Amino acid sequence: MTSQSLFSSASKSFHKGQYTEALASLNALLDHSRDVKTYALLAKTLVALGFKEDAAKIYVLAGELGGSRAEDFYTEAMKIYFELGQDDLALSLGRPLLERARQDPELAFIITSLFLKRGEKDMVRVFLPALSTSSNSKHNSLAFLLLTGTPENPRDRETVANLLERLPRSIVVIMAHLVFQREVNNYWEMERLQPELNRMLSKNPAQMMKVEAPFYNLHWLADEALNKIASYKPDAFPATNPIERHWRPHAWGKKLRIGYLSSDLWHDHATMKLAGSVLSLHDRDKFDVTVFCYTDPKHLTAEIDQDRSKWGTIVTIRDLNDAAAAQVIRDHNIDILIDLKGHTRGGRPGILNHQAAPVQVAWLGFPGTTVNIDLDYIIGDHHVLPDASKPHYWEKFCRMPESYQPNDPFNRPRRDLFTRADAGLPDDAFVFGSFNATRKISLANVNLWVKILKATPGSVLWLMCKADEARDNLLRRFTSAGIEAKRIVFTKVVSYEEHLARLTLADLGLDTFPYNGHTTTSEQLWAGLPVLTLKGSHFASRVSESLLHAVGVPELIAETEDDYVRMAVDFFKNRQSLEPFKARLEENRLVKPLFDAERFCRHLETAYELMAERARQNLEPDHIDVPALPPRTEPFLVEKE
Repeated sequence: MTSQSLFSSASKSFHKGQYTEALASLNALLDHSRDVKTYALLAKTLVALGFKEDAAKIYVLAGELGGSRAEDFYTEAMKIYFELGQDDLALSLGRPLLERARQDPELAFIITSLFLKRGEKDMVRVFLPALSTSSNSKHNSLAFLLLTGTPENPRDRETVANLLERLPRSIVVIMAHLVFQREVNNYWEMERLQPELNRMLSKNPAQMMKVEAPFYNLHWLADEALNKIASYKPDAFPATNPIERHWRPHAWGKKLRIGYLSSDLWHDHATMKLAGSVLSLHDRDKFDVTVFCYTDPKHLTAEIDQDRSKWGTIVTIRDLNDAAAAQVIRDHNIDILIDLKGHTRGGRPGILNHQAAPVQVAWLGFPGTTVNIDLDYIIGDHHVLPDASKPHYWEKFCRMPESYQPNDPFNRPRRDLFTRADAGLPDDAFVFGSFNATRKISLANVNLWVKILKATPGSVLWLMCKADEARDNLLRRFTSAGIEAKRIVFTKVVSYEEHLARLTLADLGLDTFPYNGHTTTSEQLWAGLPVLTLKGSHFASRVSESLLHAVGVPELIAETEDDYVRMAVDFFKNRQSLEPFKARLEENRLVKPLFDAERFCRHLETAYELMAERARQNLEPDHIDVPALPPRTEPFLVEKE
């Protein structure tokens, strides 16, 4: 038989399902012809007969002959090796196909899976468009897995938007999509999906909360009963864990051994701008302080960060897994471990689920209950943690007498560096200012600001904004509501000294809700700028209330949304009515508790001693209200001229 007739016979047998006959014809044909079409048919026949590894080898031979279909054959070979678990062979064939995989979801899925097995996640994010637009749910799930977890990432934002088109009723995708859209202030998407949010909340709130990250949940839902169950990691530790931890043998010493756990341990991070001086002021005769650090080294570039020993003994645990990190903490025989991160980005609260210390405490970083983490206490105050909130927290309350938030008064320069002209602000206009992250400007929040601007003609709103897309969306929101574009003045992030110096160019700070300013509010108050806040219903929405009380200007707390608008408008109409508040801020700044780091440190040390006293007696954690020291009558700090 001729080569052509042998191939024709093999092809007919193959299409009739007579694979053995087809193989016989092809074997005979190989004695005469070894061309691409023969190898291709032989490979398909071997697959049909179950000889997959042999088929993959033949596909490779077909690819090596070149031609327009060479990549097709390499792709088929790679798929077979992947199916057979021969990852190295599959990957060797997949590397030259990376560009093709951008358009081929199945190929992208395989190559991505192979690279993920090797721990190489970053390079395969180029396949997100192919995976997120595929009709295959497995591909969609893998795309979701590739997200970086950084809402400001535009590729991730596009990926989740693609997934939402494919899966419009998926709770997981809807919640993720809204996180990304809040990051860039896309109020139209928030409004479009609000009915679906309402439907999910009324139908099955527990299922809805189970798929949302606790940190982002706080930005839109000020309901502590639901915040308590917002978690994407259910059943994080066994119920017996706290009991076992409390009864684990522990040697208490004369000094209390305090451990702080964080990845924010560099001078320019907001957390250390607040707590750095407190850590430095601990009484070393009574307390040994160890700082367990998993900070990214890229942040430790400034000269001031080269020696962080002022905060305590630095122990690096960055490269250890959670269990190993907990063991290091136990090896240091820590009495009280304080987690400064919680469920904020980059946090590793899971370390506390490995029985790291006999007393485990949440403080400062995460403004709410730290879901599914083995904690004994959360440090707050009577404003952020009122009695009514107790049923909604896993932790027992340890309430500071004045404010839960410390502040560093030593490294906050106050200088007049700018004029309004320098900042692009009109000289005589009333300036409302907000310097919080724009994701905190909720839909309800921006609508109230529209009302304020409409009722205060000629005023301007001065906003700090990092991302161009957020800036565009904010501006479009205001202009679509009839506010002139020139009344919205944007400013970029600047150095810390410049930031503090520019704050008093505004007349009134407008706080965000339901997630207040934290460090940002205290910075404005330090500079002497009055801040108007709205009384909240969960920790994150009560922070500015706490700070305003601690600096002696509680009159700036609005009870309702209507009050918030009315008070802002009244201050606009009577600018002079702000002067007493500015004078009081100046008078109180170095006397009242908010910026008194030494006083705060003494209260915090009392809190630790009370916690330790219960633990030494084998008593279960219970709510603690720390007694206040006598009020100061003289400034705690004399500033240099």
